Amino acid sequence: MTIDRNSTKRIYVGNVPIGDGAPISIQSMTNTSTKDVVSTIRQIHSLEEAGCDIVRVSLPDIKSLHALPEIKKEVNIPIIADIHFDYKIAIGAMEAGVGGIRINPGNIGGERKLSEIAKVAIERKTPIRVGVNLGSIKRAIFNKFGHDSTSALIESARQDVSMFEDMGVEAIKVSLKSSDVIETINAYRGFAKISSWPLHIGVTEAGTLFSGAIRSSIALGVLLFEGIGDTIRISLSADPVKEVIAGKILLESMGLKDEGIRVIACPMCARANADIASIASEVEEATSGIKTHMIVAIMGCVVNGPGEARQADIGIACDKNGAVMFVHGKPIRRVETSEIVRSLIEQVKRESR
Repeated sequence: MTIDRNSTKRIYVGNVPIGDGAPISIQSMTNTSTKDVVSTIRQIHSLEEAGCDIVRVSLPDIKSLHALPEIKKEVNIPIIADIHFDYKIAIGAMEAGVGGIRINPGNIGGERKLSEIAKVAIERKTPIRVGVNLGSIKRAIFNKFGHDSTSALIESARQDVSMFEDMGVEAIKVSLKSSDVIETINAYRGFAKISSWPLHIGVTEAGTLFSGAIRSSIALGVLLFEGIGDTIRISLSADPVKEVIAGKILLESMGLKDEGIRVIACPMCARANADIASIASEVEEATSGIKTHMIVAIMGCVVNGPGEARQADIGIACDKNGAVMFVHGKPIRRVETSEIVRSLIEQVKRESR
């Protein structure tokens, strides 16, 4: 089954295409101080290795802006500058050649300042991500919709986008984020009906690694299944690399990214002949950077194990004496229990060459 994606306009963040059927890109955001150039570059390199397509860095002050050119010079993926309040920093970031800027128009301080941002964005062909969240919606919009915060999000985004369109901006990306899963889904659904600009989807303040990944996967899974979304971020209170890995797993699981290793493993039960959880975790972590798409099955017993292992590209079915390794449906050799992890990793690397 394939998912029919919504038709949206094509923009470019650096060299990464967004919208109009382009592959859904994965974004994350650094949590280092941007003024700490060495740490920020190191973290972006880690994100690149994990499969991040676009990275956002925070520019809360002039010192952070001054660090941007050196960071940009040392990394390979496009940088989006996250602007808090100062429109001059947004202009400086665009002049430094960032792939895009993210602003919340409600925080910038009036249409005159926004028009100055728009002028430079048009001149430099820099895309603007209009980021809307409940914390910065104008009081007049809230008053209009009362307790209907979903409609307030949609109307706020509509007004901001219309303003930039009237100013002549030709590359816009939109996000309407809430910390509430259902509100997020409904906000994006509603805005997708009235706009063809590409959408950056995510749940803001989703939570810690476990709870945040679940909340984000519910919201993004529903939206992506309905064809909504051109670029994603799994926002977690965790290492940003985990956001990228979660995003890869989500897209691969939905058939929207034909890349990466899918590790499947049986649930723990009394039939298991090995520590399947530990084996699966080690294999998943060791192969997370491999681009080749394949399914690796790690099965703990002889009841369902051989059948499941045969269905995978590479599989292990454990028994009391070790395990049998299957490759493309055929048993190829026995493996000692202590050698399962090493043997699987080596086989994955061999098959991915």
